[in-house]
Amino acid sequence: MSKLTISILISLVIIVFVIIIFAAAITKGYSYKHTIDKLEDNPYLKNSNEKTNTDQREPEETNK
Repeated sequence: MSKLTISILISLVIIVFVIIIFAAAITKGYSYKHTIDKLEDNPYLKNSNEKTNTDQREPEETNK
C-alpha cells in the first residue's frame, strides 16, 4: 500500500472514533435526569423562611 492510502485509512479511523465518542457523549447528556431543587432546600438563600416581596409586587403602571 502507498503512504497516501495508509494516511487516508488512519484518518478515516480517527474520524469514525471521534464520531462514536461524540455520539456517546450526546446520548449520555440527553439521558441525564435534570432536577430543580425546591426553594426550601436551597442552602444559598439567606433565610428560607422569609418571603420576599419580589414575587408579590404589582406591575408598575407606565405613563403614556
